Amino acid sequence: MTTARRTLRRSPRRRDRRGRGLRGLLYPVTTPAMRTRAEKFDAMVLEALEPIEQRWGPELTDLDLAVDEVPEVEQTSPDDVVWGSGVLADVGVPLAQLVPAGVDQAGLPSRARIVLYRRPLEARARGGADLAELLHEVLVEQVAEYLNIEPDAVDGGAS
Repeated sequence: MTTARRTLRRSPRRRDRRGRGLRGLLYPVTTPAMRTRAEKFDAMVLEALEPIEQRWGPELTDLDLAVDEVPEVEQTSPDDVVWGSGVLADVGVPLAQLVPAGVDQAGLPSRARIVLYRRPLEARARGGADLAELLHEVLVEQVAEYLNIEPDAVDGGAS
């Protein structure tokens, strides 16, 4: 009977074997601390796009927005890399690209879209506020190219 008591007295382990503490999530899933860098970047992109969308919403209904990690490189050479049309580059590194509407590889019609490259943009920024400002500038440039107007007009100047 003493053996039965010993097994009944044991409580489930609350710690791991080496005493490091509870295993599991550090923060609840709903808190901002649990968001990935990509999710935080996407939220910043939407925040930077909001004032542009408020002003130019009807003109931007046929424009999509996409985020890629890094740009695709088709050809390289030791001397230079040539980017296609619509690429906004900083010192040879593309930050965004405006892809015009057309027909995709499957033969289906595609909408125009702005593609932002997350890693190069994050590498150019010193922090959160700097990244938000850079995103706004890049979006203004790309929307201006899409609308075929000056960037100052997109950013709040007279249209």
